[in-house]
Amino acid sequence: MSFSHVIAFAVFVGAALGSPGLQAADPVAPAAAAPATAAPDAPAVPLKPGDATAGQAKSATCAACHGMDGNPASSQYPKLAGQHEDYITRQVEMFKSHKRDSAVMMGFVMSLSAQDVHDIGAYFASKVSLPGVADAKLVQRGEAIYRGGDRNANVPACMACHSPDGRGNPGAGYPQLAGQYADYVTLKLKEWHDGKTWGDEDRAKIMPAVVKGLSEGDIAALASYIEGLHAADANSTAAK
Repeated sequence: MSFSHVIAFAVFVGAALGSPGLQAADPVAPAAAAPATAAPDAPAVPLKPGDATAGQAKSATCAACHGMDGNPASSQYPKLAGQHEDYITRQVEMFKSHKRDSAVMMGFVMSLSAQDVHDIGAYFASKVSLPGVADAKLVQRGEAIYRGGDRNANVPACMACHSPDGRGNPGAGYPQLAGQYADYVTLKLKEWHDGKTWGDEDRAKIMPAVVKGLSEGDIAALASYIEGLHAADANSTAAK
């Protein structure tokens, strides 16, 4: 779960020098040799939108941990099924730049091109995250935090960024949370609670600040609620 309200701008200013005029060449003087010019760089290959079909083949190595369809068998790995393409792309790029640390992920992502990453992201985004089940004893507290936050702990409502049904907000860069394994969510929330960040930009500082006020019990309740959270049509879609 990540809160992000960052807008980055890059402004490049170029200045051109004008010439007051051209002086006629001396007809007697030998013509000056034209200055050598470097060969133009080859044009960069434009990045295309992610291709889910191409991404399926490229995601073969991801399947060992994340499952063939993005629904891993082990709860220590995050579900990628249904996750937004741009969010997956951003996380992979952070692994490649060492802004997120994972010895396991580093071994898999360094050889991927930018196009590969978008294709893989598109493939997992096309899949359906299988809904999980929340612990009935933790639902009330987990729902209270997710939907209303905790004013006393200075914790905002999770649904403000991740949507009421947990599908997130791809335009703003907020990931899908619905159905994510409680074990994985708990691990990430505890890391953020202890001050760990993903990157050095402003958005990386949001989650550590947000979860700082949560108790260990709150984290367990929230993570469990998120695992059981799903859209109304998730069960019927997953069954097809």
